[in-house]
Amino acid sequence: MLVVSNTLPCPVDTPLSAVPRFPSPVGRLPFPAGRFPSPVHRLPSPVGRLPSAVPRLPVLVLLLILVGWFSGCMREQTQAFRAYHEKEGALADLWIQGGTVWNGLDTISRKADVLVRGDEIRYIGWVAPGKVRAKTVIDARGKVVCPGFIDTHAHGDPLETPEFANFLAQGVTTIFLGQDGASPEEDLGVWIEKASAAEPGVNIGMFAGHGTLRALSGIGYKPDPTETEILQMAGLLQKAMDQGAFGLSTGLEYTPGLYAPERELVELAKVVGKNKGLITSHMRNEDDEALDNSLRELLRQGRFCNVQASHLKAVYGKGAPRALEVLTLLDSARQANKPFSVTADVYPYTASYTGIGIVFPTWAKPPNEYASVVTQRREELLAYLKTKVQARNGPEATLFGTKPYAGQTLAQLAATQGKPFEEVLLDIGPGGASAAYFVMDEALQNRLLQDPFVMVCSDGSPTMRHPRGYGSFVKVIETYSLKQEAFPLGEAIRKMTGLPAQTMGLSNRGMLAPGKKADILVFDPSALRENTRYDDPFQLATGMDWVILNGNPAIAQGKIQNGRWGKMLRKAN
Repeated sequence: MLVVSNTLPCPVDTPLSAVPRFPSPVGRLPFPAGRFPSPVHRLPSPVGRLPSAVPRLPVLVLLLILVGWFSGCMREQTQAFRAYHEKEGALADLWIQGGTVWNGLDTISRKADVLVRGDEIRYIGWVAPGKVRAKTVIDARGKVVCPGFIDTHAHGDPLETPEFANFLAQGVTTIFLGQDGASPEEDLGVWIEKASAAEPGVNIGMFAGHGTLRALSGIGYKPDPTETEILQMAGLLQKAMDQGAFGLSTGLEYTPGLYAPERELVELAKVVGKNKGLITSHMRNEDDEALDNSLRELLRQGRFCNVQASHLKAVYGKGAPRALEVLTLLDSARQANKPFSVTADVYPYTASYTGIGIVFPTWAKPPNEYASVVTQRREELLAYLKTKVQARNGPEATLFGTKPYAGQTLAQLAATQGKPFEEVLLDIGPGGASAAYFVMDEALQNRLLQDPFVMVCSDGSPTMRHPRGYGSFVKVIETYSLKQEAFPLGEAIRKMTGLPAQTMGLSNRGMLAPGKKADILVFDPSALRENTRYDDPFQLATGMDWVILNGNPAIAQGKIQNGRWGKMLRKAN
């Protein structure tokens, strides 16, 4: 029997300074309508501030009330632990002692112990001395204890690189793959079994890729599929949802997704909604002047299901006021599309990363034959590439991440080859390389990240030459919460735990509570370091003391362990 301590709201041993200024809006499911409520300010104590002529009796009464309240809290804690001990006994597999616990759902910390048996949290609260024995004891005094982080938009292949140490080192215990419209082009249930046999180093949830569904259904690059073809694709999506997919991902800026008409997307959204899933979308165009229309297209799908704008950004956009315009659009849809949720994720870097085809016109991409395009429309293509790259901050702002050009900017490569950069791109072709593009504004992206309905993602992988795959989650705490004070630590944790868990549909992860899975972090926030750089991106983050994954130590005393303890997750429909 699981026993929940009712004493957690009593801040015993918790200094008032630890209470954050901004209470979380999350906790009123599915999602609240407003933004942060007004800051909560501590009332000044009257003790020591009364004039000498004022009787001291009210102060004594107040002290008696406080003593009684404190005694009541301790009595409740004692009763809660006694009830747990009578049902569960003295043995535990893991005992985390004396940490500052953030549950992932609100932004209030509590001093408490955590007891784990198997892969589940069994108790959180005060533990009587000498009444518990555990195989592993972690001294968490002075440390944060919180749920493992959840990456809502990641990349990688557990069949090729199952360790995922880049995520573990950041405290990420769960990732979601099958993004941007691309998932394995085989039966998803069979593939999940293969990935499970590979023993992944983190928990993995899957989305069914829209582009993959187009390929499997035979629609491919057709811009105007028939109703029968769309229904066939909807049937494939339903099968994937039955096999545990968490929803549908779209990549409408890539082929074949860019050819999809809206009626196709709406029919698929209905399937997702029927299964209480989520659409995550790399929208049709992230350029600032096209962003609002791209969002509106996604939000129209949001009339039928939950929707999330993937790696939200405004390419070329400038400033916090522009971010507020984008957030206002999302807020309006959140009100109109109830009961469905409207959310977004953001990675904390100002350079994107994708294939070089992003700067090529649609008519130069599949199914069009590139060699014929070069022969027949060479000058038109060169002019397009030159204009496009210049609009994206010039060739200096494109940093190649794939061989043989890795580590060079487009400007450097052009200088080395002694030809204009557009000629270099023409030779490489739309499928010949991937790169980082420095096209985002710091102030705008920061303001997006502060919104209570925007969570954190990496959009990274173990092999991608971009620091976001190795540093995103640590950077949110190290830079945005502690250094810049863009939001309190509790809000940073919520954005990486409870909020993504609720959004993705994870009922037993992303929060610390009895009965939930034991994905738990122990760390000192001031010790976290994002060590990755654009010129040296494959450096692991440091500072995580313990990363507990399904009850097992994936990182112990700061060192990655040999075992791989992740699970393939399936959405329960």
